Amino acid sequence: MARLVLDTLRIATMAPAAGWGLVDGAIGIEDGRIAFVGAVPADWRGVEREDFGGRLATPALIDCHTHLVFGGNRAKEFEMRLEGATYEEIARAGGGIVSTVAQTRALTEDELVAQALPRLDAMLAEGVATVEIKSGYGLTIADELKMLRVARRLGELRPVRVVTSWLAAHAVPAEYKGRAEAYLDDVVLPGLDAAHAEGLVDAVDGFCEGIAFSPAQMSRVFDHARALGLPVKLHAEQLSNLGGAKLAASYGALSADHLEYLDAAGVAAMAASGTVAVLLPGAYYFLRETQAPPVALLREARLPIAVATDCNPGSSPLASPLLAMNMACTLFRLTPQEALAGFTRNAARALGLQTEIGTLEQGKRAEIAVWDVADPAELAYRIGFNPLHRLIGAAA
Repeated sequence: MARLVLDTLRIATMAPAAGWGLVDGAIGIEDGRIAFVGAVPADWRGVEREDFGGRLATPALIDCHTHLVFGGNRAKEFEMRLEGATYEEIARAGGGIVSTVAQTRALTEDELVAQALPRLDAMLAEGVATVEIKSGYGLTIADELKMLRVARRLGELRPVRVVTSWLAAHAVPAEYKGRAEAYLDDVVLPGLDAAHAEGLVDAVDGFCEGIAFSPAQMSRVFDHARALGLPVKLHAEQLSNLGGAKLAASYGALSADHLEYLDAAGVAAMAASGTVAVLLPGAYYFLRETQAPPVALLREARLPIAVATDCNPGSSPLASPLLAMNMACTLFRLTPQEALAGFTRNAARALGLQTEIGTLEQGKRAEIAVWDVADPAELAYRIGFNPLHRLIGAAA
């Protein structure tokens, strides 16, 4: 049995209902799992120890909502918006999601891997050990499968756990304009079957919005996911309130994400189903939105709140979980404790992994970030500064 003691730590366990869960002492690791937190038991006193000099240990970070795999970038659109161009003008010029779809379709798996790795490496450098990656920029069966194969390869090339989501119901591609139902019939549903058969999909996602898919259309996708035994999640209430969060909750969704226009009925439905609220401050910031998610209602309902980067080329070109934590505090008024919980225990719940990761407790996977800080609030406080000392036990 492989044993190791990480000694002289200030430990933010992030255990449920325990706030930071601060403990001074050590963490014992046996065969990749946490054996104890705090005082060293008598039968461990002869085990090899590594002294961390009082540094802070937290659970390794979990980015539970990303679009990490895509081709090219949309920096030119960023310039156009700053010069006053509207969304419609950018779209007419060949921009928007159509641009990313074209660039993603044009690249091979190897080329997509090469473009995604620097983004993934930036996240790992800030303490991420688990990342969710969605499809959604291929919008053909072949290209959606290609994206998920790339996501799986990223998990083989780096010490990180990759969780995949089938997001073919992200947008209606140009070739199906005005024929969303046909797109569901021809691509989304049979493609999901193919992805499931190939072992490429861990969950099913969609974009429920006026510019994307209606609640009735998402119900078709979720019914198909349920038949395959796959959990669901949903981009909901980002631009308007279509009742997407309530729909997701009716299917026992792992999470509903964005939620700027979420109402009290949606909050109540999510609370009843245990659906996690995933907040994405990067998109709110980058798009210069003005309506923030109803954080007070989420707190009142005691809904678990997760935070993620939403790394994508069009609305959140953000690969820094630490900056996302700061944004969650400054833009959405989360506390630093809520922000860290959003990237640890609640992010684990949003991926259905709460029994394995997200807190530093006996029996959990020993996935630990050690930081050169004394106070865990510093992780959300600093801007453009990375205090990671070491990432321990990330999935191979």
